[in-house]
Amino acid sequence: MTIIFDGLAAGMLLFLISVGLSVTLGLMNFVNLAHGAFAMLGGYTCALLLSRLGVPFLLAAPAAAATAALAGIILERTLYRRLYAATHLDQVLFSIGLIFMSISTAHYFFGATQQAFVLPDFLKGQINLPGLDVGIYRLFLIVVGLILAVGLQWMVSHTRFGAELRAAVDNPRAARGLGINVDRVFTLAFALGSGLAGLGGALGIEMLGLDPGFPVKYIVYFLIVVAVGGSGNIKGSLLASLMLGLFDVAGKYYLPQVGAFVIYAVMVVMLIVRPQGLFGRAAAK
Repeated sequence: MTIIFDGLAAGMLLFLISVGLSVTLGLMNFVNLAHGAFAMLGGYTCALLLSRLGVPFLLAAPAAAATAALAGIILERTLYRRLYAATHLDQVLFSIGLIFMSISTAHYFFGATQQAFVLPDFLKGQINLPGLDVGIYRLFLIVVGLILAVGLQWMVSHTRFGAELRAAVDNPRAARGLGINVDRVFTLAFALGSGLAGLGGALGIEMLGLDPGFPVKYIVYFLIVVAVGGSGNIKGSLLASLMLGLFDVAGKYYLPQVGAFVIYAVMVVMLIVRPQGLFGRAAAK
């Protein structure tokens, strides 16, 4: 039961960070491999606010999300917007360049060591239940992840912004003809994806650690979630994250000698069985 709970917590943290990539890659059709750089920015912002300014954690985490969202707006308007119509190869090469620039920047300002981080007192400790020790921090991640999943699914499916975003991606020219400000919609969507990455990076420092190599270390995990869950599907990303978290934690516990082999094996099997992902568009048809 403890392994299952830890796996759910790890999966939910993976969802918190990768769901932003599901927005930019799945909904906007932009291959943003620099997604992990925004998560790293959120992590460093949160760590600095906590350690140097004494900002409470519940304020530092949203501030980290806002910082990443602001960075996303600036980069979207100055750089990303120029590549919306480019090939995926151009987008990949561009975002890889941003990854290495972010790594160098973080290394210059913070050094190569892990960033020190201490959880606030209210997230420390455990709740002892019969047959299960529930970590308060992991329970917090699960609750926050579920709230965000419900909110994002509702936003995409039941709000005007979600409808405008889908229309802007499917046919920008027709969307403009209907009076939709496509540029504004893309900017807000990119800010949302970047902000979610920053929030996940802030909440995940304790479990994932934080150093300049963060964007490269975990980008494969984020891409796996989007691929297995189905491009642009919030429910699919959530289910894929939870499933991969469970298999990853269980594999490292029972088969530590194989490392992360289990999660990649699960990915291969899932994509063979369902190439479009768990809730991909082809399955919906």
